[in-house]
Amino acid sequence: MWRPQRRWHALAVDVLLVVPATLDALLNFPPPRDWHFWVSLGAAGVLLLRRRFPRTVLLLTLPGLYAGSAMIASMVAAYTVSRTSRPVWQKTVATLAVVVGSFIPWPISDFAKESISDITQHLIYAAMLGTGPVILGLLAQTRLDLSARVAELAVLRDHERALYAKTVVAEERARIAREMHDVVSHQAGLIAVQAGALQVTTKDPQTRETAATLRGLAVATLEELRSMILVLRAAGAGPTELVPQPRLADLPRLVAAAEVDATLRIEGLAERPLPEPVERAAYRTVQEALTNVRKHAPGAPTEIAVRIEPDCLLVTVRNAAPCGSTAAPELPGGQHGLVGLRERASLLSGRITAETQEDGGFAVHLWLPLAELTASQLPAAMPSQ
Repeated sequence: MWRPQRRWHALAVDVLLVVPATLDALLNFPPPRDWHFWVSLGAAGVLLLRRRFPRTVLLLTLPGLYAGSAMIASMVAAYTVSRTSRPVWQKTVATLAVVVGSFIPWPISDFAKESISDITQHLIYAAMLGTGPVILGLLAQTRLDLSARVAELAVLRDHERALYAKTVVAEERARIAREMHDVVSHQAGLIAVQAGALQVTTKDPQTRETAATLRGLAVATLEELRSMILVLRAAGAGPTELVPQPRLADLPRLVAAAEVDATLRIEGLAERPLPEPVERAAYRTVQEALTNVRKHAPGAPTEIAVRIEPDCLLVTVRNAAPCGSTAAPELPGGQHGLVGLRERASLLSGRITAETQEDGGFAVHLWLPLAELTASQLPAAMPSQ
């Protein structure tokens, strides 16, 4: 809408400029009027075309200036030429044309009737009348150029800030990757080695089974750490080949190895293929919830429900109140697990809630949107397990 309004505003300004230029001709040539008046009046009328043809309009106003009294029309035309991106020499010629036209009387023979003082005063007035509009036009054009330059610099500044932010993030990710590789991976590797040695040397079957479980968990942790390190180090470098990421099909194995009294139900369109990020987010949510159950409510019965709807995926992990007879282990925790899950869900346009239940338990609810299935895309059956 602003463009039509801008055109109407420009037309209104041009009409307002024609009015004083017309009055200039009317007041300087009272009746009876000759061709000098009509030349001056024509110079006022052509101002309506000054924005489209600035140099032509200036040339058409000069006859009215030299032979008539079209002073205002010529000044407006010179101002318009100076507002354009024309070469400097054209603006200089426009200035000299208006100065000369303002200075030379019509007819030229009137010079002989004037004194040196009058000629000097007329030259000063002509110089001011000719250079004033051009200087104003140059100032206005300079202001526009500066505004455009400032806007361009603002865009460049925002672009540089974005690049700097990306650089900082990349450096931080590289630092985290180094820390994970040098510290966490090293310690997890030691756990796997010690557990393997215990599995081989112990004679107690229960101890051997526990050592095998610990070794398996440590190895799985190392694999996931390697994947995360690859992601962190490849930030900004495009897609990277990673080891297979956990999916919904891996949930039964996760629940079985969690050492938690948990039951798993997968309902709805269980055979529907889901995007890998969605399945990975669901897996990580269940994994984090089971970890929190082991840390804060050991021995509490836990229910895990995964329901796949046509338009969304619902994951609920609910545990009962902590069992008083089982002491919670003193494990380190930075309160970052749920924060990370919320960020993961937000990236997928989903949401996650975690709240304490009335019976003293705790529940985690994850909702992730899915593309709506058409009738032809729906599976023939809706199995549950």
